[in-house]
Amino acid sequence: MAVILDESSPTGAPDTAQATPTVTRGRLVLRRFLRNRFAVASLGVIVLLYVVAFSYPLFAPWDYGRPDYQSFLMPPGGSHWFGTDKIGIDMFAQTMRGLQKSLSIGLLVAIFSTGLAAIVGSAAGFFGRATDRALMWVVDLLLVLPAFLIIAILSPSLRGQSWLLLVLLLAVFQWMITARIVRGMTLTLREREFVKAARYMGQSPWRIIFRHILPNMASLLIIDGTINVGIAVLAETSLSYFGFGVQPPDVSLGTLIASGTESAQTFPWLFYIPAGFLVITVLAVNFAGDGLRDALDPTSTRGRKADA
Repeated sequence: MAVILDESSPTGAPDTAQATPTVTRGRLVLRRFLRNRFAVASLGVIVLLYVVAFSYPLFAPWDYGRPDYQSFLMPPGGSHWFGTDKIGIDMFAQTMRGLQKSLSIGLLVAIFSTGLAAIVGSAAGFFGRATDRALMWVVDLLLVLPAFLIIAILSPSLRGQSWLLLVLLLAVFQWMITARIVRGMTLTLREREFVKAARYMGQSPWRIIFRHILPNMASLLIIDGTINVGIAVLAETSLSYFGFGVQPPDVSLGTLIASGTESAQTFPWLFYIPAGFLVITVLAVNFAGDGLRDALDPTSTRGRKADA
């Protein structure tokens, strides 16, 4: 690279401000992420699944709740791209509707659980003493409770209610481990000079938490959020498979897999198509999360290769 001399300098010293380009952290993270082909492809798959799942009514010939009485258990092909079920409902429309519901639940659970973990963990670590003991007692209590069993017991009372209640139940049991990690990081960050300076300037504790402590954990929280999407999708699918999640007449990937299990050998499209979309969704989320982790973590091997 050519060195640009500062003509205004009597010594002709090189202008280091012009000679050294500035690379921001955001650009560095983006460059690392784009070097990971699996992560980029997985992110593209996730975006494609979201777009198709929410826009399918614009181009699909059939609605997920309208049966075709002349096509019972039809194999994929013709106007029914993924075939039909035993009452003539188009499987493509049902799969897209189920994917829409599962993706929405996964995204919302990830946002709620990660946000709750950030608030509780940072509050426990920053305030300490009684606040720390009380919040960690709640965390320890929730960690020993059987989440699946509790949701299964509560689900019958939620029949006919909004599916958002299922989101809240899943989020309540998915934030505790991250909260403990955030607490530990907060205990370290609260002794840093910039936090002490903010205290001396009279900033309120919650302003310090949201302006100075949590931004320094952005990498952890972003990675945790992406991982929680896949975990929430699998949790919702498992609950719906056993009849404790999304309730009819609505559908999710779990309900479709459950209803198609008995026909896996005779009418395989009823089972393998929604199961395949579940596998693709979870793998794409996991690969994208791994790529994001490597991009945000400068100590990772793949992250160092991307900087080379």
